[in-house]
Amino acid sequence: MNTKTMEGLVGARTNMNLVNTPMRVFKEARRKGDTATMERAMGYADEFFSKAEDYKAEADKGMEEDAREAREKEKLQREEAIQKRREEREKLEERIEENRNADTNTDTVELSEEGKVLLKDNVDSGSTGSDEIKTDAGKEPVIYTKTGETVPSEQGASISVSV
Repeated sequence: MNTKTMEGLVGARTNMNLVNTPMRVFKEARRKGDTATMERAMGYADEFFSKAEDYKAEADKGMEEDAREAREKEKLQREEAIQKRREEREKLEERIEENRNADTNTDTVELSEEGKVLLKDNVDSGSTGSDEIKTDAGKEPVIYTKTGETVPSEQGASISVSV
């Protein structure tokens, strides 16, 4: 809160509270019929009331300044957020470009002799689907270890894979 706003609000409230005293004196003097005291009390009340209006005007100016500062601050925060998003987008685009350039280093697959034979038999038979690979029904299924060695499979054995 701006200093002017605080000073204006406090001053206006104080002077409005001070108006109560001369008004009470005015009412008492009116009841007694003392016009001189009534005039003097109204002078004081008018003075306090005009001071309260001056403080109100000062509070209004302070509130306008607060609003202007808040708008400027919000505008600055928006601009900072936009700049931050631009930087993040540029970094993301750079990473995407790096990934595109890194795609030239692709992985290769080597087929074993058995795989080459199966592929050749599959191609020679005129099969069109990749899921129609022929296997020898006479061969036992094998399990591969972590080192890549084959181990004959056991019937009913469970396999656990962890990556």
